[in-house]
Amino acid sequence: MSSDLQYSSRAVRAMVLLHEEHLRRFVHTWRLALASPVSLPPTDDPAYASLEALGRHVLSAAGGYMTWMCEMLALPDPGIRSAPDAAAMVRDADDYMEHVLERWRAPLKEVSDDRLETPEYTSQWKTRYCIDSMLEHAVMHPIRH
Repeated sequence: MSSDLQYSSRAVRAMVLLHEEHLRRFVHTWRLALASPVSLPPTDDPAYASLEALGRHVLSAAGGYMTWMCEMLALPDPGIRSAPDAAAMVRDADDYMEHVLERWRAPLKEVSDDRLETPEYTSQWKTRYCIDSMLEHAVMHPIRH
């Protein structure tokens, strides 16, 4: 992404740039894991059912975070398509990642700092986030996985 994109909020700009950097790193590391004899530990968590499912989870969540922020801020739908299923993810991950990253660049460009910290909104998993904290969550999600 071009680092010269203009945003009303420098905080939003920084989070968009960091999100892109860390999602790209995740996909690179995920591909290394796919090419290695890595096995995930047994769990009931469907996001860890396989490396393919893990890739889908992280990439799908990236799109979901932006869609949620746009809904909460009453902004237009960013038009992020559904992630490929786990079986197709290995083949389609790079294309889907580029789609998500492209759709992340514009929606929050005009969001000012005063809309980042209040109010808080309830996420789909029932945790309350302000927009700033959801941006931070979105940046950290691929790092944590």
